[in-house]
Amino acid sequence: MKKTYQGWQEWNYRSRQTEVTAPTPLLAEDGTLFARGWARKNVFLYDRDRVKHVMRRKEWDFYQISDGHYMAQISFANISLGGYASAVLVDLQEGKTLVSSMAPFVGGKDRYILPPRGDEPNYVSFRVGNALFEADTTDTGRTLRYENGEIHCEFQMDIMPGLENITTVLPFSGHPDRYFMTTKQNCMPCSGTFRAPGISVAFSKENAFGILDWGRVCTPYSLVWYWGNGSGWLRDAAGEKHLFGFEITWGIGNEANATETCVFYDGKAHKIGAVDVEVFPKPDRYMEPWKFVSEDGRFNLTMQPFYDHHSDLNVFAMRMHSHQVHGLWNGTVVLDDGQVLGIHDLYAFCEYVENRW
Repeated sequence: MKKTYQGWQEWNYRSRQTEVTAPTPLLAEDGTLFARGWARKNVFLYDRDRVKHVMRRKEWDFYQISDGHYMAQISFANISLGGYASAVLVDLQEGKTLVSSMAPFVGGKDRYILPPRGDEPNYVSFRVGNALFEADTTDTGRTLRYENGEIHCEFQMDIMPGLENITTVLPFSGHPDRYFMTTKQNCMPCSGTFRAPGISVAFSKENAFGILDWGRVCTPYSLVWYWGNGSGWLRDAAGEKHLFGFEITWGIGNEANATETCVFYDGKAHKIGAVDVEVFPKPDRYMEPWKFVSEDGRFNLTMQPFYDHHSDLNVFAMRMHSHQVHGLWNGTVVLDDGQVLGIHDLYAFCEYVENRW
């Protein structure tokens, strides 16, 4: 079927969603990519010692917490050459960054080793200079902590029983030893506090949600992607609350075996097809409405932006240029059983990123 939206390729994605359900090695012994596809839990067995190009290896645990007014980003990244622990607090309504804290380190190839899976119980605690990054994951929740000088952050996220995520492994054409593996875990009600001199912002599980963006990748130098994500409470006709979320990422790697596109409802993943935006926002249309449509018609939402969290980080030969656009989303999504959900003014975001790293 020929697609009319910019960025579509004439592929039949619906026949190419390969779900992986059994434990599968990510890499063969020679470092070439063995696994491809998507999973509802991370079943891909990651052995970092099999990565052939060690200096292209990148590993991160990135958390974003927001209630639509404030947004906190807490992360730890190890990109082999070095890395960082960081914390950011943004006032989305005022359109400004209130706090930005980063503790960098050099030479991360054999130090600060993050867990091989992000959706099972694990514990990490790293000190980088004066900064502390600590994450404790159990079957029922996550506790996240960051400290650096007078900055103190602590968050608690709920994990409902049986909560599914979307984990994808995408290859790069022409590069048999390169891959992009991520887990996106949505729908985690979150409470906590972000404190800094003159600032104290509290988050409540009534309207704040955390997302984990867990990545273990070995990529080419230049990447471009879209990433959209959101979580919230929906009420049915009887007034009952349901946890809802979505994950849409595209533009990274070869999507012949899977797309990183999924809807979550009451903890269960509902796989949808490839998603694209109707109008390419670059260079000056980021604050205009973004119309999203999936190739199977099950994801049909429009975002009305209210803030573009724009950043442009240049460090030597590395650059991360991002427009993370936040807004209110309206439209419909369709679950696996055909149930249609109406989405009304759901706060969520979508970003467009150009990376050289």
